[in-house]
Amino acid sequence: MNDPYKVLGISRDATDEEVKKAYREMARKYHPDNYINSPMSDLAEEKMKEINQAYEEIQKSRSNPSKGRDTGYEGEYDARATYDQIRRLINEGLIDRASSMLDIFALSDRGAEWNFLKGCVLLRKGFYYDAQKYFETACYLDPSNAEYRQALNSIRYARTDHTARNEQSSASTIEGCLSCCRTLLCLNCCCSCLGGDLFRCC
Repeated sequence: MNDPYKVLGISRDATDEEVKKAYREMARKYHPDNYINSPMSDLAEEKMKEINQAYEEIQKSRSNPSKGRDTGYEGEYDARATYDQIRRLINEGLIDRASSMLDIFALSDRGAEWNFLKGCVLLRKGFYYDAQKYFETACYLDPSNAEYRQALNSIRYARTDHTARNEQSSASTIEGCLSCCRTLLCLNCCCSCLGGDLFRCC
């Protein structure tokens, strides 16, 4: 399983009381009863199992210090498998589920990959400005990643092109209005010469 301390969002030197408090807060947030008839019910159930396992593991390791040295949690938690799953969900068009999985990550675990995937989710939802901000953060956190950089450049180009098209469209609309005004004035003059009056002044 994942690093139990990371799951509960606490440090290894947290007191027993802090561990219990973190567990209670997480359990209250992700308890399946809160997600009855919700598309997130399965996800909440999985998260609740993970929270329970993390709490039990910490309790066991603290009651038996020798076991704690053999848990294998010395390194950083690798979220690669979860990120791969989120990528699959995005590719399959299951955007809401992918978004829900991203929201479960603790703030301290939201690195470059998290920001990139959050940008992808927002992009698929049509929130281009917000997506660009997350891509920028991903590139800032991992400037050597070509995938992140390509995504950022693509959305910047798309937004610039869209803005240019809008400006061109606005200019065309203004020119069209002026042309229409000129035509109407010309028609009014013609009507006046022929004894009519398209726009009566009095």
